[in-house]
Amino acid sequence: MAIEVRIPTILRTYTDGEKAVEGSGETLAKLFTDLETRHPGIEARIVDDGKLRRFVNVYLNDEDVRFLNGIDTELTDGDSVTILPAVAGGMV
Repeated sequence: MAIEVRIPTILRTYTDGEKAVEGSGETLAKLFTDLETRHPGIEARIVDDGKLRRFVNVYLNDEDVRFLNGIDTELTDGDSVTILPAVAGGMV
């Protein structure tokens, strides 16, 4: 099962600069574990204590997984996962 994972700039140090990598897994949790085997350190930046980190947004085919089943969201071959860390800022 091939899943495309789009990597944000801040996490590309774990993927040797790659903007997108391929992974596999029946759920997001298994996908992140699979990514960790090839890109050590990346899973800890996305998941904390078995849940998505508070300031990390993950989209499955452009749909926020928090409105699906979170980290237990099921995946199918050809899906696209986008990881987007939340960015704070604004005018002072």
